[in-house]
Amino acid sequence: MRAGEPTPFDIRLMNWTASVLFLVFVALALQAAAGWVVRLPVFAIRGITVVGDVSHNNPLTLRANVVPQIRGTFFTADLGQVRRAFEAVPWVRHAVVHRVFPNRLLVKLQEHQAFAYWGADSEAKLLNVQGEVFEANVGEVDQESLPRLFGPEAQSAEVLGMFKALQEVFAPLDLAVDQLEVTKSGGWHARLDSGGVLELGRGEHGEVLERTQRFVKTITQVSGRYGRWPAAVEAADLRHDNAYAIRLRGVSTVALEAPKK
Repeated sequence: MRAGEPTPFDIRLMNWTASVLFLVFVALALQAAAGWVVRLPVFAIRGITVVGDVSHNNPLTLRANVVPQIRGTFFTADLGQVRRAFEAVPWVRHAVVHRVFPNRLLVKLQEHQAFAYWGADSEAKLLNVQGEVFEANVGEVDQESLPRLFGPEAQSAEVLGMFKALQEVFAPLDLAVDQLEVTKSGGWHARLDSGGVLELGRGEHGEVLERTQRFVKTITQVSGRYGRWPAAVEAADLRHDNAYAIRLRGVSTVALEAPKK
């Protein structure tokens, strides 16, 4: 081939093919080397540092529940799987997992903060401050007296919101809601810390609160007619449009029969 003449196409094709094959070989070699390196014993997970909320869990509990589920090395461990393993531990709401070179994991935990008991006494369920239902040992609850809330779990945040709103409504009477339930049909039932049982009825939150506010604004005057305080309310039905029915402790609405002569 004379100098200055263009390289024939078949030769150029051979050169390109050789270059591509060389690059492929190098890439496969690097991949194999990387695969060998990341599996070296020096990169095996040697420890897990847990920070954040750990008031309901200790290292022994976490190790027993999580470590057996961790697979792989520092480079190959599935952090999503590790996160889910921590979040499956009772009281753990959220976990964030980071790698710490060369062979450790750092886990930041956020625990559930119990706000109320959820459901029947026989159920080990609680409601956190975000309105989420979770299962845990209710015997580990720090607060001695929590309210009890009921309803479909899909409405747990709604029940929490209504509970907080009702607490503000009853505060002027120095009364608090001890128990609140919403039925599948949307009816609201409440029990006060004084023992009074209230039928709040159905409707939008604004409607229910409006009826309750009307009750709170007038019950002192109504109960006072019978020499009683609002805490004496034994039962109240607020489902009427412009009125409510009440029953007061120690006040009878049944007339005694006159003695026969």
